[in-house]
Amino acid sequence: MLKILIAVDGSEHADRAMDAVGAMVRSSLDVEATLLCVSPEPLLYGGYTLETIAKIEEDQKNQQTAILAKAAERARAQGLKLAKPARAHGVIANEIVRVARELKVDQIAMGTRGMGAVGSVLLGSVAQRVIHQSPVPVLLVK
Repeated sequence: MLKILIAVDGSEHADRAMDAVGAMVRSSLDVEATLLCVSPEPLLYGGYTLETIAKIEEDQKNQQTAILAKAAERARAQGLKLAKPARAHGVIANEIVRVARELKVDQIAMGTRGMGAVGSVLLGSVAQRVIHQSPVPVLLVK
């Protein structure tokens, strides 16, 4: 069985990555997918109270829950067998690679916004960083 980690963020690009993995399943591959939603650590400036920080963390968790639920529905429609979903907080590329290592997946699938060479030089790219750090193949879907 091929274990694939699919990074989801609620975007159309992530949906297309899931569709690509679904196509692999339909071509008779035995695949188990883990959906991963990573929230970046919030940048906190000034004197935030513990209550404010707790509210931010709760809002991020609720957003992750909604993204994962929608992604799971789409994954099941694609015929994917799903493992328990994963959540992480931190530097997105680092967390995707960390979770992939931790779960011992065979591949990572993710969407890319396809910003082109100039955009990725100026802004950086999560996908590019995942490719460079990943110990397993990475399927990028535009």
